[in-house]
Amino acid sequence: MGFGGFGKKAKTFDLQAIFEETRRTAQKRNREKFGSSISRSDKKLVYKCVELSVLICLCPYVKELVLKSSLEFSSAVSNKTPGSEDEDEIIGPPLPPPNTVDDPQTSVDVSAADLDDDDDSSDASDNEEEGTYIPATHEVVLKHGVKPVSALSLDPSGARLVTGGHDFEMKFWDFAGMDRGLKSFRHLTPCECHHMMNLDYSATGEHILVIAANSQAKVFDRDGYEILECIKGDQYLNDMFNTKGHNAMLNGGCWNPKVKDEFMTCSNDGTVRTWVMRDQGKKCQTIRKCKDKSGRRCQPTCCSYSRDGKLLATACNDGSILLWASKMKVHTSHVVRGAHTNGSDTSCINFAHDNVTFCTRGGDESVKLWDLRKFKHPVATASDLDNFFPVTDCIFSPNEKLLVTGTSVKRGAGRSKLVFLDRTDLQVVSEIDVADASAIRCLWHPKLNQLMVATADGDIKILYDPERSTRGAMLSVVKKRKKVNQEDIFVRHKIITPYSLPLYREDRERSTRKQEEKDRKDPVISHKPMAPLSGRGGAGGRLKAHGSTLASFIMKSIAKDTHDDSNPREALLKHASAAESNPRWISHAYKETQPTTIFRTSDDSQSEDEDSHVIVGGKKRSD
Repeated sequence: MGFGGFGKKAKTFDLQAIFEETRRTAQKRNREKFGSSISRSDKKLVYKCVELSVLICLCPYVKELVLKSSLEFSSAVSNKTPGSEDEDEIIGPPLPPPNTVDDPQTSVDVSAADLDDDDDSSDASDNEEEGTYIPATHEVVLKHGVKPVSALSLDPSGARLVTGGHDFEMKFWDFAGMDRGLKSFRHLTPCECHHMMNLDYSATGEHILVIAANSQAKVFDRDGYEILECIKGDQYLNDMFNTKGHNAMLNGGCWNPKVKDEFMTCSNDGTVRTWVMRDQGKKCQTIRKCKDKSGRRCQPTCCSYSRDGKLLATACNDGSILLWASKMKVHTSHVVRGAHTNGSDTSCINFAHDNVTFCTRGGDESVKLWDLRKFKHPVATASDLDNFFPVTDCIFSPNEKLLVTGTSVKRGAGRSKLVFLDRTDLQVVSEIDVADASAIRCLWHPKLNQLMVATADGDIKILYDPERSTRGAMLSVVKKRKKVNQEDIFVRHKIITPYSLPLYREDRERSTRKQEEKDRKDPVISHKPMAPLSGRGGAGGRLKAHGSTLASFIMKSIAKDTHDDSNPREALLKHASAAESNPRWISHAYKETQPTTIFRTSDDSQSEDEDSHVIVGGKKRSD
């Protein structure tokens, strides 16, 4: 069993667009055939016939009914004359007018209003064919911050916008979920204290490549969760082929338009590296070195894929443009030296859908258009376009008949402009004032037909036309701002559930009075601590201050009691008999000459004390 179309979305038809397109082709066909001499009533009949023909094509049942009624209609028309009373009731295309207009009976009156309508419609169609129409009748401003917005990207479906700036933050905007408040639904700091250099959605819109002013690129999903981080190279190695990643600041990066899990980065280490998501950023897939005319290392400032993914292009700080084929890893396929001024940062390189033409935005205040078939010199050049930022964009319009870029201005020196250039000769077609700050990033989405401009004052301006643009910012503008409901504000209320299980029961707040009464009755808790010691040392084996001396520290550690209550006289006399019977140290040396030792008794000491007192003047006085 084959399921060829399983999982695919059913094709939808925009009936209003089909009617409008058919009406315009019918108008054009009538003008070519009959000129402009068609009355308003005839126009209404033509419109009805066009609508009926579209319904016949879409519905077979209507086709059968029309075939039956057409037979009756043809028989009725053959029996009637052009001047009959029932002529207004006939439904169908009118009879072609005669070629001669001099006959007053057959002449057709054309009012001035009808001519004006035809002229307006023809002018609008001419503008659409020329591709010079710019949807800038209305404007919406998204507030990112107060610092320059240096990165801007929109997913392929046009539903979500992601912005990054010099405030180190990346913000996510959802047009379908926003109201008139125009607030982002998520913001984060992906690379700590490094400002954003570039943000790019993948071809499927599932992943976002984050290029910051560090050496490690990151990949996030569309909801803002990190998927991988590229490895950092060894900064002490000179040969970049021996390192697995960049070891200097990144300048740019983008996804491969044909391979959904491959992306490219360029860095100040002089290399352009390609990465594959299945490697989880642990090593790069290919390494290409950028070299100047003398063979020394030069720094790539921006990089880009061609629309078919077969060419890798980069612009360097020496003013050169280098292109590699996707299969070539060492030698370049196209090289132009001196494309821009040496020492200036070429901020953007962008390919057209023909994969042959591309444009560059230089730091030398110029925009140049190049053709690979004549690559020695630019096809056209536009100058006097100030550029103060190394990430200023230059893009093609959806029909690729215009080039769009922004200009930079100094603070208080005027207003920046969004300049529209003709693709053939880069002549200025139109200019739009943007803001009092520089216009850095610009984006023209083909499905939404809306222009987005990022400025240096932290704003993102979205330009659109309600009649020619679809969805995008128009979804947010029509929604009323949601009122803040006080009940929705999170307040932690105390919920008391006396009959709930102990596992889910919350502890109630109780008074501390009863607990203090219990503590007083407890002999251990209510025991009065010992009073501090007074004096220099201590008493009872306790020290006054711990660690004041080494001895006090040792005494406290071993908890030794130095207090001795014994009688020293008795301690000496208990060794007298042993010393007399067995003299070991001194007494035996003086045994013959040593007199007999006489110890004083308690009676002798009492009599001596009585004799030592003398009565003087009725008072006893000691000698």
